[in-house]
Amino acid sequence: MTATPRGPNDDRSTALLTDRYELTMLQAALADGTAQRRCVFEVFTRRLPAGRRYAVLAGTGRVLEAVERFRFGTAELDYLADERIVDDATLAYLAGYRFGGSVVGYAEGETFFPSSPVLVVEGTFAEAVILETVVLSILNFDSAVASAASRMTSAAVDRPVLEMGSRRAHEEAAVAASRAAVVAGFAGTSNLEAGRRYGLATIGTAAHAFTLLHDDERTAFEAQVAAQGAGTTLLVDTYDVRRGVQNALAAAGTSLGSVRLDSGDLGVLAHEVRQQLDEAGARATKIIVTSDLDEDAIASLAAAPVDSYGVGTSVVTGSGAPTCGMVYKLVAREGSGGRLEPVAKASRAKISVGGRKAAARRLDSEGRALEEVLVTGPDDAVRAWRSDDPTLRALHVPLVTDGVPDRGWMGAAGVQAAVGRHRASRDELPRGARRLSADEAAVPTVTLRIGD
Repeated sequence: MTATPRGPNDDRSTALLTDRYELTMLQAALADGTAQRRCVFEVFTRRLPAGRRYAVLAGTGRVLEAVERFRFGTAELDYLADERIVDDATLAYLAGYRFGGSVVGYAEGETFFPSSPVLVVEGTFAEAVILETVVLSILNFDSAVASAASRMTSAAVDRPVLEMGSRRAHEEAAVAASRAAVVAGFAGTSNLEAGRRYGLATIGTAAHAFTLLHDDERTAFEAQVAAQGAGTTLLVDTYDVRRGVQNALAAAGTSLGSVRLDSGDLGVLAHEVRQQLDEAGARATKIIVTSDLDEDAIASLAAAPVDSYGVGTSVVTGSGAPTCGMVYKLVAREGSGGRLEPVAKASRAKISVGGRKAAARRLDSEGRALEEVLVTGPDDAVRAWRSDDPTLRALHVPLVTDGVPDRGWMGAAGVQAAVGRHRASRDELPRGARRLSADEAAVPTVTLRIGD
């Protein structure tokens, strides 16, 4: 029976997945009458992690799920009242809170660069400001995982990469990481909740403990084959690898699906095991390697007879870059005259550019990205902008309209859409953008001003 993928904790409110100051700002704005001013917030990162040439947007579908469940029920309101976090007027507002604004952004799976406006949230200050923390917590983590995963799938070229990092992360982060890794090209995950929730392919057969449970390795392998069939994967490095392969073939015959190597010099062992399998007539038996792999280790195994890679710790921690440094900044707000006016923070170290922005990617005649283009100008002009230049691919898509999310970006269907978008987006990057060596962003970010 196939389970119907469901959202995470379907009935649980996300409203308290936020920082206290979001609600205390709301209280002050309600009190002075500015809470209902129309505002535009923008999510972007000022820089990529050191040496990275591009990043990957992931988590957009999860953001839409979180916004849909951002409701203050009795339990949330009682907590806020008991802790005296906000006053009665604010509690009354929160009791009826529903995000009624609009969101546009990059499609999930899209590559992005410094200053890329990956999400634009528009609504009243009251309804938009309190989404900041949950939006950033999702996008920063998921995009860090997807960005690392994309480097790994690039290094693997056409060989599948499998996600096995659940035990190295918080239990809910593990589910999010599995989803983000698949967005960036991983072929499956060991995490069953991720599989159930998002319709992901799940993988896994046995660990060393199963072999150690039995009196000898061959008995363990025979038991696994009896339970799972000869197409299973046998872990052959609990004791001696060569002997392990012999026992695996004795248990499953030459129709054995795969052997897994989880320790030692994987490149050398892969060559030795491939030769041993081929000489025994098991030419179709595949070799899977695991053991603290990252993108550099995967690249180093390019010439080895490896069929797939299993990655754990490195992918769920962003391979050294566990966040994308995204921020959620107010870039325009309604002035006293009723028109949207650009606003920006003035700090030199944390520069932002005021005003609503549209975004596009300029492509050359071969469809390769040349520039990330930020379209700026008077608000009405930017809002109405549509590219009539065939070299510009518009990047913003509607995600929420008048409070109603586009469900095509959510759930299992949203993941599959993101997988396709990432594949196409990465393929249009300039040649060399996928190299692992440190360098600047693959394409520069430029500004196109219109409407003056």
